[in-house]
Amino acid sequence: MLPSSDTKPVPTLYEWAGGMPAFENLTAAFYQKVFQDELLEPIFRHMAPNHSMHVAHFLAEVFGGPAQYSATEGSHFQMIQKHFSRHLTEQHRRRWVHLLLETADELALPDDPEFRSAFVAYLEWGTRIAVINSNTTGEVGVATDAPMPRWGWGEPGGPYQG
Repeated sequence: MLPSSDTKPVPTLYEWAGGMPAFENLTAAFYQKVFQDELLEPIFRHMAPNHSMHVAHFLAEVFGGPAQYSATEGSHFQMIQKHFSRHLTEQHRRRWVHLLLETADELALPDDPEFRSAFVAYLEWGTRIAVINSNTTGEVGVATDAPMPRWGWGEPGGPYQG
């Protein structure tokens, strides 16, 4: 049931998830799993120690949080560039999504259908673009000044409030 006009404003996905601590905890726990995973570990073994924090800030911004990533850590295009020539496969993508969703469940991120629908939709969209960009050397259809993606609730329009 969507909120009526006399109820509180619809929270962002970032707010509904629990704000920055939720995203920082999610990525920290997730990358611990990545380092244990035989398929993904070789890809991430040389990542910078603050990689999971950058991913947390990126995801937080995409889901409606503060512009911390784009203000201090890089642009959307710079993030895309980090995937160039990584040669990610569909198997890598699926495992990455699986482990992230498993971690979200373990950390009790909201599991209502509306939140998870929006969350999974972005992961599907973003990881498929990452695979495409990882198999290029730099010719992508994204302008160097492209804005950060901003992901919302989509069709449901907000959280279920029965």
